[in-house]
Amino acid sequence: MKKTFSNRYIFIYSAALVVVAALILTVVSVSLKPLQTRNQQAETKQMILKTIGVEATRDNADKLFDQYISVGAYPSVRPDEATEEGVHGSTPLQFYRYDGGIIIPMRGTGLWGPIWGYLALDNSSTVVGAVFDHKGETPGLGGEIATDKFAARFIGKRMDTQAIHLAKNADKSNPYEVDAISGGTMTSNGVTAMLAKAYNDYKNLNTQNTPSTPINQRKEATE
Repeated sequence: MKKTFSNRYIFIYSAALVVVAALILTVVSVSLKPLQTRNQQAETKQMILKTIGVEATRDNADKLFDQYISVGAYPSVRPDEATEEGVHGSTPLQFYRYDGGIIIPMRGTGLWGPIWGYLALDNSSTVVGAVFDHKGETPGLGGEIATDKFAARFIGKRMDTQAIHLAKNADKSNPYEVDAISGGTMTSNGVTAMLAKAYNDYKNLNTQNTPSTPINQRKEATE
């Protein structure tokens, strides 16, 4: 004889199944959160180190970061508040020092979501390294900002009297112009706005009066 179930039984069973599944997912999410945070922090440190030519892995990012980089707070931010709002945060509250200058963080919005990056400047405000990334820009178009080829366009450009901006058919002799992304107008506009915001933060930074933790003398990585 075929067994049948009432609508009430089916409803209770389904509700219980949903609750159990939700509890399992919550436990997994909470247990993985520390690992996700560590991976995110390692990724950020890898990006920062890359701007000064130091290649790091997730395993040695902490060690190399402590060796090459020190962290400072913008003057308008209390030192105890100087923490970035995650990789996708909207407000860069920290800047970074290395033995040749300063690394400034950038946060902005592209066509489909957050974009971010770091510029390494020497003591004359000339770009010596750059790195960019995004959450969801179109591969082959706006997504090109995450490539080394795009980042290389910024080497030698300046962030002294004005911000760098992206321009179509940029004048390569202009120290403030970088070629825009072909077919990625909205992303290019987002990068330009992001650079302008970073420049204003950098311009207002009183590097002589802002304390920072001394960094060790730079030496070649052994790992």
